[in-house]
Amino acid sequence: MRILVTGGAGFIGSHLCDRLLLEGHEVVVVDNLVTGSLDNITHLAGRKDFQFIQHDVSNFIFIPGKVDGVMHLASPASPNPTSPFGYPQLPIQTLKVGALGTHNALGAARAHGARFLLASTSEVYGDPQEHPQRESYRGFVDPIGPRSVYDEAKRFAESITMAYHRYHAIDTRIARIFNTYGPRMRLDDGRVVPNFMVQALRGQPLTVYGDGMQTRSFCYVSDLVDGLYRLFMHDYHLPINIGNPIEMTIRQLAEMVNDLTDNPAGIEVLPDQRDPEDPQRRKPDIRRAKDVLGWEPTTSLEQGLRTTIEDFKRRL
Repeated sequence: MRILVTGGAGFIGSHLCDRLLLEGHEVVVVDNLVTGSLDNITHLAGRKDFQFIQHDVSNFIFIPGKVDGVMHLASPASPNPTSPFGYPQLPIQTLKVGALGTHNALGAARAHGARFLLASTSEVYGDPQEHPQRESYRGFVDPIGPRSVYDEAKRFAESITMAYHRYHAIDTRIARIFNTYGPRMRLDDGRVVPNFMVQALRGQPLTVYGDGMQTRSFCYVSDLVDGLYRLFMHDYHLPINIGNPIEMTIRQLAEMVNDLTDNPAGIEVLPDQRDPEDPQRRKPDIRRAKDVLGWEPTTSLEQGLRTTIEDFKRRL
């Protein structure tokens, strides 16, 4: 197949390109490099089965030649309000890529008669009042809060994807991605795994806000990509959670990162300055992924963190 990947120079997108090429597909990446990086795809340059186009998908997408599939991953994804690459600093761009970008990506799929996959997010559940989160849960989202630019952009993206499926009979899929980590994450991403790793590798104490008992479920990037690929090759149209259901506290994660990096600086507990909309707990129910796709993560957190630490060491 010849597959268009929007956001293919990003963290997850670049790993997805590697998998698609490994499976024997041709890949066309469209990315405006606002949050992605050519460093993530430099190793693919010069391949006859790989093409890169620098373009903002919020504008019309034209891909000459055949396209058999579209995988739409383009979007800022970091909630860090101090990072120039986080969606709080790119609010309009985030809304535009979720709305116009998804519309244009769906339009490309329709023009070519291609199958379509939307990379959505667990953020559509907001600060969930259901735990763990099933795909049937409709979420608890503030439509006007600082995080809404990302949450609502993805909720709209899901809605227009299903509208194209129902009205235009486009062959669509929706993946709701939970916290993912691994090599190629931006060092300044602002999320907890890269924050802890950079601090630990610099011998600094790991900053934990509040009691550190808020929880996340961390999925290694190769496991996530395997789930995305299985979904893309399947004909299931309703949303599917793709994430690791093993839940742990932020303090437990900090202790593990310090152990794996031999960081003697320990943990620094600071007053809780987190965004009040930041979910207290996050854990996917992956029964649908197991039943429909035969998928579940296989990489342990320790194994995944070790590989990621080596990547961060090299780049720091």
